[in-house]
Amino acid sequence: MSSQLDSESRIQDDDHLALKLWLRLLTCTNMVEGVLRQRLRESYASTLPRFDLLAQLDRHPEKLTMGELSSLMMVSGGNVTGLVKQLEKEGLVNRTPMKTDRRAYLVGLTAKGRRHFREMADEHEGWIIELFANMEYDQQEALMDDMLALKKSVGQAARESDY
Repeated sequence: MSSQLDSESRIQDDDHLALKLWLRLLTCTNMVEGVLRQRLRESYASTLPRFDLLAQLDRHPEKLTMGELSSLMMVSGGNVTGLVKQLEKEGLVNRTPMKTDRRAYLVGLTAKGRRHFREMADEHEGWIIELFANMEYDQQEALMDDMLALKKSVGQAARESDY
């Protein structure tokens, strides 16, 4: 990614430090996400949303409703429905009607889906480790601490302003 084309290219010398920090975070996030999207596409003919949906189902072996998946993934129900239908055709997930509401479905991984996701997840973890490999362990720990402070600051500001 060229530095002329990333989010940080918008920074002006007189911009507030908080704005510069936000654009740096956005640039780093976009760079990491771009690599992950490319590698998922090349290695598994998959997408990040598919990976995320499978990850949610892996974390919830008791199965999830479509609404719960939408909420966890922070996307619309229509997006989840399309992904689930596609993954179901591939034999990676199954949908079963809920006993209490025949219009609602529980979604879970099939055995094939669990094996497929675990393979992808192992490789995904390796990619993340590779992307951060040029940072010392102490730098990574310090960044984790700094990001926790930022998370708390944003959370506090959001609570105070009712967002």
